[in-house]
Amino acid sequence: MTPLPKTKEACKDKLLNMLAHGAYRFGEFSLASGRQSNHYVNCKPISLSGVGLSLLSISLLEHVEEDSLAVAGLTLGADPLVSGVAMKAAQMDRSLDALIVRKEAKGHGTSAWLEGPIPPPGSLVTVLEDVVTTGGSSLKAVKQLREAGLLVKRVVTIVDRQEGADFAMKDSGLELISLFLLKDIAAKANSFLK
Repeated sequence: MTPLPKTKEACKDKLLNMLAHGAYRFGEFSLASGRQSNHYVNCKPISLSGVGLSLLSISLLEHVEEDSLAVAGLTLGADPLVSGVAMKAAQMDRSLDALIVRKEAKGHGTSAWLEGPIPPPGSLVTVLEDVVTTGGSSLKAVKQLREAGLLVKRVVTIVDRQEGADFAMKDSGLELISLFLLKDIAAKANSFLK
């Protein structure tokens, strides 16, 4: 097995290549937002691979607020991300837990929206996302976290499709940080065809 890159730049380059090769498709697609697009990005083949999750965890953790007690995200796309980032933080002796936000309240037991070790009310939590288009999934996660009394100021995504999520986040008092823009992944994918 090839060792993981040693520098942040090399990690980012390897991730970009992996996303362009294994997550990006060009064609005609219907998105979760209901919009039609010629570009489709499914990060799960990368986030569910050992090397991909290792690289993503390093890159995402870099943007998690220093005083965050947890990372959280809407199931299913964020599940490996929050788990990987929490594990990477533990390996670096940083206390950071993972929370999974359900798409709807649990239908039995406690009827919980959140799974994981929930920090005390008022604690800062950073939301992680795989792909943002309009920001709807991230905002749903933020809403549930805020209703649980947690403080959310930042969303960190792997890919921003550049279709309005940044404005939606700003309107909700959130900072959006993107590891990559869709245009960069599409350009890298097109370079493979040459």
